[in-house]
Amino acid sequence: MQGTANSSRRWLTMTLAIAAALPVFAQDAPAPQYSETMPLAATQGLVLDMTEAASRAIAVGERGTILVSESRADWRQIERVPTRATLTAVSASGDVVWAVGHDGTILASRDGGLSWELQRVDVMRPASDDAPFDPRQGVPLLDVLAIDAEHAFAIGAYSQLLRTDDGGKSWHFVPTSAHAEADELDAGVDEMDDGEDENWSFSDEDLALDEESEPHFNAIARTGSGALFIAGERGAAFRSRDGGESWERLELPYAGSMFGALGYAGDHVVVFGMRGNAFESRDLGDTWTQIDTGTELSLMGGTPIGAGGFALVGVNGVVLVRANASTEVKARTYANAAQETPVLSGVLARPDGSLLLAGEKGVDRFDPSSNNKAGK
Repeated sequence: MQGTANSSRRWLTMTLAIAAALPVFAQDAPAPQYSETMPLAATQGLVLDMTEAASRAIAVGERGTILVSESRADWRQIERVPTRATLTAVSASGDVVWAVGHDGTILASRDGGLSWELQRVDVMRPASDDAPFDPRQGVPLLDVLAIDAEHAFAIGAYSQLLRTDDGGKSWHFVPTSAHAEADELDAGVDEMDDGEDENWSFSDEDLALDEESEPHFNAIARTGSGALFIAGERGAAFRSRDGGESWERLELPYAGSMFGALGYAGDHVVVFGMRGNAFESRDLGDTWTQIDTGTELSLMGGTPIGAGGFALVGVNGVVLVRANASTEVKARTYANAAQETPVLSGVLARPDGSLLLAGEKGVDRFDPSSNNKAGK
């Protein structure tokens, strides 16, 4: 790759990881906008996530793009989606579907993705004397989990956690232990500001990199026991055993960011992310085992397969497949018709063993039984 291509790929990797591009500042709520029609969206557009609804597969991406396919081979773009914000994640329960993205956007569909309504938008506003600064206001949402037709969770930057219990008619903020820690930190800063004898010299201990008080929430999953698990940046993780009413903070064995989480039977969960790191726990995070992925390429998306198996995808077209919990991970490299190996961000497993892949070059089908091996 040339320098320009490498720079572009690094930028795209960061975009897929935490959707870091902040929304444009605005004084008032934006006027209603609709997604742009992009004839090449399915093959050239940036597609960030996919899900299976009861009637069809659904994919979401840049500029409010939503693609659907009944055949899982031919994709078409849905017109008049009520946003131009980049959509980062999508989740379905039957034909009830939610999609989330930049500007705090939440969309909902009740017909398997054929028509959509805007349920929430939170464009960032400049701070004012009338309202204290809230780091969660206007931030991108990075994942969504549909529980059933009435209940869902949406998560995002700065420990944003939202839930609905009425099908999306209302979304309310859910506090976690991260927010209590952040409040304590703010209180300590206020006390220092109010003190008369300020000391601005710092020891090495003062300058040490602490755990993030409000880490970005990157992925949320539900296990067979009904427990919820959130994976975030800097090794932060959160779990709930009571349907999201209360949350407990955990620290993962790896201090880097985790970009995905998968739930299985019981309290079995798998998390994956930076530099090919992946871990699994069978007790909802009390203990962890590292998965030998055989790669140092960052992993951006995944889907469960069988009893404890998975397909994970990431940068440079990497595709990792584990048939079940007792088999080894097999690494493959996806290349499209132009022999490009794009960044991959989403994956769905098909009954015939093939995979549907989403990424910086749209949506495609891939047969992991090919002999191409992924590099490091």
